[in-house]
Amino acid sequence: MRPRQTLLLGLLLLLPVLAFLFLFSFGKNRYALPTYLPDRVDSTQVGGEWRRDTVFHQVMPFQLVASTGRPVSSQELGQGLYIAQFFADDAASTRVARQLLRVQEKFRHEPRVKLVTFVLNGDVANAASLSKLAEQYGTIAGKWFFLGGPADTLQHLARQEFRLTSDPKRLPGAVYTANIPAGRLLLVDKQRRVRGIYDGNDGREIDRLLTEITVQLYDYEHPH
Repeated sequence: MRPRQTLLLGLLLLLPVLAFLFLFSFGKNRYALPTYLPDRVDSTQVGGEWRRDTVFHQVMPFQLVASTGRPVSSQELGQGLYIAQFFADDAASTRVARQLLRVQEKFRHEPRVKLVTFVLNGDVANAASLSKLAEQYGTIAGKWFFLGGPADTLQHLARQEFRLTSDPKRLPGAVYTANIPAGRLLLVDKQRRVRGIYDGNDGREIDRLLTEITVQLYDYEHPH
């Protein structure tokens, strides 16, 4: 082989390696989850120019009774992230809770991931009934919480804090029982902001939830 051909072949072989090293050193592929529930837009002046920043809603702190009979606060849930379900004691809620088993199994060894099922039916909101539900779905202690409390507190959480509504234009495809959403799952980060909304009756949406939990955990480990 001639020297010129050898040199050309060497350059052709070296080019992909150089491209990879360049991308590895300077390229940055990052997918950030969106933030939902905007509250307002604030304007601040920086360097003589006005900048507009969206302020997103933070779910208010709460404390409810768990299936163990002890109170559980949002502070206990919010060290990493949690997935919230509103359980209306109907077939749709049952299907969604069964889908949550996939999430629990996927992240059973990840302490930063919690699952929370808010039980809306007052007839099953006592500790004994909550314990029966938790046992029925095979929840892992400290990982998946079934929570109950006063009806007005739960209604406030669902409608005001998580902004779930009976208006199909705002949450298309949702399943409702007596105007209470029974099919939505919400991903809440450690700043108490909603970072994902999913149809818990759709297996593909659960796949997306699993992926986006992983993305959020990666974001915690590799902050901007």
